[in-house]
Amino acid sequence: MSQEHPAELHPKPDLPAQDQPHPGWTGPMDPPPDHGEESYEGSGRLRDRKVLITGGDSGIGRAVAIAYAREGADILLTHLAQETDEARETARWVEAAGRKAVAVACDIREEDNCAELAARAATEFGRIDVLVNNAAYQMSQPDGIEAIPTEQFDRVMRTNLYGMFWLTKHALPHIPEGGAIVNSTSVQAYKPSPHLLDYAMTKAAIVAFTHGLAQQLVERGVRVNAVAPGPVWTPLIPATLPDTVSFGKQSPLGRPAQPAEMAPAYVYLASPEASFITGEILNATGGVPLP
Repeated sequence: MSQEHPAELHPKPDLPAQDQPHPGWTGPMDPPPDHGEESYEGSGRLRDRKVLITGGDSGIGRAVAIAYAREGADILLTHLAQETDEARETARWVEAAGRKAVAVACDIREEDNCAELAARAATEFGRIDVLVNNAAYQMSQPDGIEAIPTEQFDRVMRTNLYGMFWLTKHALPHIPEGGAIVNSTSVQAYKPSPHLLDYAMTKAAIVAFTHGLAQQLVERGVRVNAVAPGPVWTPLIPATLPDTVSFGKQSPLGRPAQPAEMAPAYVYLASPEASFITGEILNATGGVPLP
């Protein structure tokens, strides 16, 4: 365990200025994000679990896939078609941990795709023990609501909400008693940045979805929780925000999180140790107090 001050564990602003086209890629990022490749050590907490992770190619999704694999889980991860190389790299780390990795190109904005994805996971693994609804889309619009085009609004809603709703609906028949659903919400759900208005709306909705679904599924023995990250250094940042230099400075720790720092929260909520935890939001904000 590091004895270093948590504010000093990873790079702090000012970060190098950088810009990428959406959806962003890991390779060009400076500094490179840490997904736990060299640091995460598993202890068998998810042994033989079968896991479906959306947006598992990079960022938080990659870190969760690596951590889950090192905890003993087999992983089916989704990615966009243009993110195939990123997904292969995640799959390589999963396989290096001795677990099965299946990477599937899937746009969850269409319900048929979600239904096919759930069926594919059930075919590959026989069941889905853990569903991680992590895929998301954002785009900064600093000029206000008038500047948000309907095309962007529709994409944000369909990726962040419709896709999560549809995939959960179609995955549930394959989630056995004792299974878990872990959703990715955000500090934006509680403290929305004006330039991320539509994205923040969806993250607030995910909090409500998590609370309500958890109550629905108690009788079925399926737990539902969510993680609310603060600023995290992922490819989505240089691909969607105009200011990467000061990114993360707003957190009390004075820096953005690395994806590897989010993974333990997802591991805990999926693990047997969280057996009495459902309907909760685990805040991982670097010190920003949330309700």
